[in-house]
Amino acid sequence: MSFIAVEGKQVELDEDGFLVEPSDWNEAIVSIFAKSEDVEELTEEHWKVINYLREYFKKFGMAPMVRKMCKDTGLTLKQIYELFPTGPAKGACKLAGLPKPTGCV
Repeated sequence: MSFIAVEGKQVELDEDGFLVEPSDWNEAIVSIFAKSEDVEELTEEHWKVINYLREYFKKFGMAPMVRKMCKDTGLTLKQIYELFPTGPAKGACKLAGLPKPTGCV
C-alpha cells in the first residue's frame, strides 16, 4: 500500500493506485489522479462522467458496465477514451474515487 498527501491528509492507495476508502475522495484527489492518467485538463464532460460514476457507485456499490455508462452519459466509447486515455476502468473509475473494478466496466 502507498499513500498520497491531499490537503494535509494522508490518503491510502491500493497496489494499483486506487483509493482504498472511496469516502476519502475529494476534488483535490481528482486533480492529482488526472496527471497520472494522462488527463491534461478536466472539462465539463470529465466531470459528467466522474459524477455519474460516483452516483452509480453510491446507489449500487459497484461501477457500471461500459455500455451502461455510455448510454446514461450520452457519450460514445470513443469519447470516453478521448476523455480518459487509460480507459473507463483505470482512468474514469480511478478519478471518480471508486475501487478498481473487478469485472468489465
